[in-house]
Amino acid sequence: MTVVVVGAGPAGLNAARAAAGLGREVVLVDAAPSVGGQYWRQRFSSPRTLPGVTHLASTVVWAVEGRRVHLLTGPADGPGRSARTIEASALVIATGAYDRVVPFPGWDSAEVFTAGAAQALAKGQGVAVGQRVLVGGTGPFLLAVARSLLGVGASVVGIAEANRPLRWDLRTGWGKVPELLGYAPMLARVPLWTRTAVVGVSGGVATVARLDGAWNVVGTRSVEVDAVCVGYGFLPQLDVALAAGCEVVDGFVGVDSSQRTSVAGVFACGEVTGVGGADLAAVEGWVAGVAAGGGVVSRALLRRVRAGRRFAAALARAFPVREGWRGWGSESTLVCRCEGVSVGEVLGAVREGAVGARSLKLVSRVGLGRCQGRMCLSNVASLTGVEFDGRRPVVVPVRLGEIADG
Repeated sequence: MTVVVVGAGPAGLNAARAAAGLGREVVLVDAAPSVGGQYWRQRFSSPRTLPGVTHLASTVVWAVEGRRVHLLTGPADGPGRSARTIEASALVIATGAYDRVVPFPGWDSAEVFTAGAAQALAKGQGVAVGQRVLVGGTGPFLLAVARSLLGVGASVVGIAEANRPLRWDLRTGWGKVPELLGYAPMLARVPLWTRTAVVGVSGGVATVARLDGAWNVVGTRSVEVDAVCVGYGFLPQLDVALAAGCEVVDGFVGVDSSQRTSVAGVFACGEVTGVGGADLAAVEGWVAGVAAGGGVVSRALLRRVRAGRRFAAALARAFPVREGWRGWGSESTLVCRCEGVSVGEVLGAVREGAVGARSLKLVSRVGLGRCQGRMCLSNVASLTGVEFDGRRPVVVPVRLGEIADG
């Protein structure tokens, strides 16, 4: 009985440990060279920390057929990746999430980074993206990014929070209060501007806007910067789940109380099922690992999951992405960086009759670049009302020769 776990962040690690603890053969697959994921970047460096688990580092899932998982191991750009296929008795998907960025003039410039990329460089490599850095977007993750930047010597000139976090209902997340209070020393020297957003970047100058409640711009000023880090929450990494045929509910993989998906023998956990932070992801991972390994999930674990999901729901209510961002740019603002497609080109394609996802892609080329729409299609959907399901039989870029060899 082989349990395959995809993703080695807080959710995947606990799923692997739980299944292995039940005596199951566990294979842990992750694209990174070390386990830990985005949250515990480089914290765990050796598979010895995972007794009973076979860790396949630098490995991607490129296709899923039922519970047959097709893998490629090696550098993404290397010609010599090795292929293997595993027949899994249970598949646990813990692929996490990635930054959401909304487009504005200059968001595609070399000065602009996603908040997650900036933190990854700081935590993983000890590198600051610039000396004078402005952090913007929405959500408590911005505070963590600012602290990481300060830790590697950057000067954070400000944190532009588009919402008003003081309205956050803490009754659903008292356990997070000490963590929030831990940012007080940083906020004593780094200004936090609420109802504020970065709406333009050009030539070392960021245009910072005051916003109304709908995120419409009511005034602007200029701030000199070396770099801007932006993040508007997270989008789930659905590729593997969609390839496995899992049902998606409200943008996330739908699961029951034991983290079972709509596909028999396939489980999902962590931020692919809903963004709620590392603590919730870790508990969901343990539940998924126990269930995938054939064990009985305790009521105590289920209570912790329910409490974490209440906190996640409160988080989503406190830090929404509001529609006013659509007025921050113009029709010349890029919405798809891979293919260089502007807002005007997308809207023009819709006006010309491209009303479905496939026709809109073919007419405008939006979402057809290397990232396959991961960065742009949520924004295109908001701009046009066209829905994209993201399903594709090949999960990641793969060479024709690799398919033939497999």
